[in-house]
Amino acid sequence: MVGFLMAGFMLNALGAEGGEFLNATADLGITLLLFSIGLKLKLQSLAKVEVWGVATLHMTMTTLLIATMVSLLSYTSLPLLSGLSMETALLIGFAMSFSSTVFAVKVLDELGATSARHGKIAISVLVVQDIAAVVFLAISIGKLPSLWALALIALIPLRFLLHKILDKVGHGELLILFGITLALVGADIFELVGIKGDVGALILGMLLANHSKTNELAKALLGFKELFLVGFFLSVGMAAIPGLNEVLIALLFILFLPIKVAMYFGLFNLFYLRTSTSWRTSLNLANYSEFGLIVGALAAAAGWLPKEWLAVFAVVMSISFIVSAPLINVRDHLYQVWQSKLKKFERAKRLSGEENLDLAHIKVVVFGMGRMGTAAYNAMEVDYSGHLVGVEIEHEKAERHIAAGRNVICDDSTNPDFWARVPNLIDGLEWVLLTLPTHQANVNAALQLKEMGYSGRIAATTKYHDEEDALKSIGAEFTFNIYTEAGLGFANELHQLLGQKDK
Repeated sequence: MVGFLMAGFMLNALGAEGGEFLNATADLGITLLLFSIGLKLKLQSLAKVEVWGVATLHMTMTTLLIATMVSLLSYTSLPLLSGLSMETALLIGFAMSFSSTVFAVKVLDELGATSARHGKIAISVLVVQDIAAVVFLAISIGKLPSLWALALIALIPLRFLLHKILDKVGHGELLILFGITLALVGADIFELVGIKGDVGALILGMLLANHSKTNELAKALLGFKELFLVGFFLSVGMAAIPGLNEVLIALLFILFLPIKVAMYFGLFNLFYLRTSTSWRTSLNLANYSEFGLIVGALAAAAGWLPKEWLAVFAVVMSISFIVSAPLINVRDHLYQVWQSKLKKFERAKRLSGEENLDLAHIKVVVFGMGRMGTAAYNAMEVDYSGHLVGVEIEHEKAERHIAAGRNVICDDSTNPDFWARVPNLIDGLEWVLLTLPTHQANVNAALQLKEMGYSGRIAATTKYHDEEDALKSIGAEFTFNIYTEAGLGFANELHQLLGQKDK
């Protein structure tokens, strides 16, 4: 992301212009991104108080604080700030109160953490912010949704038809075409009734959220989404040519970014999240949003702000991305360093799913209870019955395993506070099996184990040889290449079958 942003700045400096193709590519990337978010988002998650409570309080506090800062600076002779009205200051504060949906989801995708508690809460907070953005845009441009918007209620019974179609499209190119078509049609339908098209893509994705093939559909669209999002990050860098004044004002807002993150952290703790969950969720949101560009364009067109402010918003967002991207990679290390100080803000009460667990008798842990994890669990249960536990990040999947009689808990193995929930687990642990959905998640879990002082045996699944080398370099004793071993397994099964027939 940082590289693409820098490329956009360089192209801008060289005089290149984006044009319609780049804008269309960026729009398509965002549409597919929000559709993919919808596939993993359930409506009940937005109703949780730690989501809407934090989102509304944080937006209000940030808007007022930034508006106050801008209003005070309006009495100075600083360019672009001098003489701004309180209404304009509030508008700027509102634009700066949002966090970037595109950035957060991109980072969570790469970390394999969209289903983690901190990932789900961050995405849900962003959706609440997006809803506020839609309402603001509708009011500010005086374009309320048409009466035909009420007809969108018909989408609820239509979901059963969409589920039937998804059952029939198979696993190849028709699945990809179905996903892209549904995202684009959803965006266009909502645009026709006066609602932002991105919201349509999000809601159409949510209609499929409970289907058994949603994960497969999300993976099928991943490559297209990643490709088209390149256009978005390039277009951000090419949005406007900033001068010295624009850069200096942008840096002023960047100095406010730690305060914005601290408010997120404080509010999440206020609503009873563990400190580590609050920390991770806050850093997922440690940036400014592309919504600032939308507000900037709107305000400039209405004559509320000089056009130079569009460049300010573009630089603010870009620098916040550049600062946040590497920070995500060291957040767990920073948490370990500052843990004693951060823990002081944690409240004694716990949300359901974050209470302490007694696993002192456990000798084998399987992190990630997908197909490979379930197979590993069943194989180890023969020798470790009663001393085995599976850890699954998705609540619904964990519930299915529990119903099937397996000892499974719902948690995030890469969370530093996972081990705080399970005191004494690491002392008697003999094996840790890493079967998480992404290589990076396996690496993060292995590093977390080493930081906790684990000296037992680690086995992990991989897809490529370089992933095997990376895991072995950080302590994995055994790696299982899914592609290679699947072929060997097939050959062995075939050999045994032919041998039986020969007899």
